[in-house]
Amino acid sequence: MARTTTDLTVIGGGFAGLTAAITAAEAGARVTLHESHHTLGGRARTAEGPYATNEGPHALYSGGPHWTWLKQRDLTGPLAPLPPLEAARLRFHHRGTLRRTPPLALLRLLRHRSEKVPVDQDFLTWATHQVGEEGARAAAHFTSVSLFHHDPGSLSAAFVQERLRRTAKIPPEAHYPRGGWATVIDRMAARAWNLGVRMEVLSRVDTVPTDRSPVIVATSLDSARRLLGDPSLTWDSGRTALIDVALRTRRGDAFAVSGLDFPAWLERFTAQDRTLAPHGQQLVQGQVPIAPNESRAAGTARAEHLLDLGFPDWRDRLEWRADALAQGRTGAVDRPGTTWRDRPAIDRGNDVYLAGDQVAAPGILSEVSFNSAVEATTLALTASRPGLRTA
Repeated sequence: MARTTTDLTVIGGGFAGLTAAITAAEAGARVTLHESHHTLGGRARTAEGPYATNEGPHALYSGGPHWTWLKQRDLTGPLAPLPPLEAARLRFHHRGTLRRTPPLALLRLLRHRSEKVPVDQDFLTWATHQVGEEGARAAAHFTSVSLFHHDPGSLSAAFVQERLRRTAKIPPEAHYPRGGWATVIDRMAARAWNLGVRMEVLSRVDTVPTDRSPVIVATSLDSARRLLGDPSLTWDSGRTALIDVALRTRRGDAFAVSGLDFPAWLERFTAQDRTLAPHGQQLVQGQVPIAPNESRAAGTARAEHLLDLGFPDWRDRLEWRADALAQGRTGAVDRPGTTWRDRPAIDRGNDVYLAGDQVAAPGILSEVSFNSAVEATTLALTASRPGLRTA
């Protein structure tokens, strides 16, 4: 008798893993999800305690298919809108000072559609031909908000241009779940539970199950490489110094500081969501990409310089601080001559599929995780149940 229900294993309980689990369960599969940490979420976790920090600055972009998918299932939860007055406090670090407006050259580049920009040329070379070298570098550094890379100008022109247009779009695509990303993860976990997904935390998987049921590996690419014993599972990513500070509230602080002289982004998340820090305090999260041979201290020093400019007397107002280094955890970046199609394939053969932000799927930031998770689930279920259609 033909099997009517597919048993599916998902390894990893972050955004990609939960997307895969929900998609499969909605299609009628029996799903077991394993997460090695004691809580779900992966890099989408929000810290517990008085300061609700994400792992680096996070925003949910509304231009991708994951936004529609989440909204249809009421998984975004309440959003924290940015007050217009706060939006006017975006500052650009250019030519050594903070400015209220970006260089005209950056705005001129926004006219170019990314699909008409060359894939096989680096962004700095292409953009220099359009607006000159200074403007090209400023535009490249601006994209660090979504690239987390120390030299965006060296990446594929088409790849960087897409992110430039998306991150500079007016009205902004970035949205902020009230309470941090954990609220989205909690809603996703609740939906998975209601669909019958078996979720096991503190459940580390060291070998892929061999019972021939489909397996989706929704971990970092480094973890997937170790788990599958496949040295080909590599792709370029960023290396970023992270800094989180809680400051006593002071009127006139910047909402965000975008580094144009060097790639960096600082954002005062309590500008849109007061629940992220105790009353009378402001939570600022920042990231400064650093080169492979640079120390974390070098990135932290650049972040402190921007704090000096955008948040005067911040050291005297400091209530709490945390520093970290994110290496290989900031999504895929495409070198000249490559696109997302050249990244590690989702279908690894033998009923094993990959999902995550460094595999062969389109989009920016969490969109890559979402798209790869849906594709991995579709491939896994249709291979075992021909004719099946997933949502």
